[in-house]
Amino acid sequence: MEKLAELNALIAHHAPADGTRQTALPALSFIRSNAVSEPLHTLYDPSFCLVAGGRKRARIGEREFVYDAGSSLVVGIDLPVIGVVTEARPDAPYLCLKLSLDRAALADLLLELDADGHASPPLPASGSAAGIVKASGALVDACVRLVHLLDAPHDIAVLAPLIEREILYRLITGSQGAILRQIANGESRLGRIGRAIDHLRRNYGEPLPIEALAGIAGMSPSSFHEHFRAATGMSPLQFRTRIRMHEARRLMVMEGLTAAEAGFRVGYESPSQFSRDHVRIYSNPPRKDLARMQAEAAL
Repeated sequence: MEKLAELNALIAHHAPADGTRQTALPALSFIRSNAVSEPLHTLYDPSFCLVAGGRKRARIGEREFVYDAGSSLVVGIDLPVIGVVTEARPDAPYLCLKLSLDRAALADLLLELDADGHASPPLPASGSAAGIVKASGALVDACVRLVHLLDAPHDIAVLAPLIEREILYRLITGSQGAILRQIANGESRLGRIGRAIDHLRRNYGEPLPIEALAGIAGMSPSSFHEHFRAATGMSPLQFRTRIRMHEARRLMVMEGLTAAEAGFRVGYESPSQFSRDHVRIYSNPPRKDLARMQAEAAL
């Protein structure tokens, strides 16, 4: 608990305002919220998110994950996530450390572990690409030492890779290690689903028959559909819709496009269909949602 309190204080120091703060370490960022939040739709890359204070609920497809101080979310492939901060106040904010996971570093570490005879745990029966892990004291300690490097920038180049490798080791040998082993292996089930997701993210505006995606994953269409839903909690079509909506929102806020223009840009042929999907996912029509996002951006 002492190390977790130290991590809480460090994140509060380096992230004094609400929002996401990138750090001098490319893989490391902090998230802060001084109050409970509305649902926030975002895309998570393969990452490890450790909560140092407050509580959050994340919805991935049909699954919900709740994690609070001392626990973390491990995400193995790119996933659309709906996050809600459920416990936070100005004197006790929600504070989270997010570390993006490097597949090459994972693969390199796994080769060394396997050579030393470490057992490879099976993937959870659910086949999910995300899971909750309770952080051990050793894992929290490594995270504290990593954040301390921000106050010693001359040490970053030498020590950061070593500490990041230690964090990966603690995760791989922990309860969610099977997910990390799967994403490091490009020919594993999650690895092949990840290839299809990479293709979806690059080509979300084009028609993508399920047969083509299944071919990229090296699976039959029925097997691909089953494993895709198990990993992501949604169908490939639902996943593509989330990717399209995420990009459309970015275009409306950052480039000033209208809803119709953004819909056409991300692959919709009909503004009415774009509006219907937008309401289904975000509970508001595009114009109302855009006004709210612009107001938040101004603040």
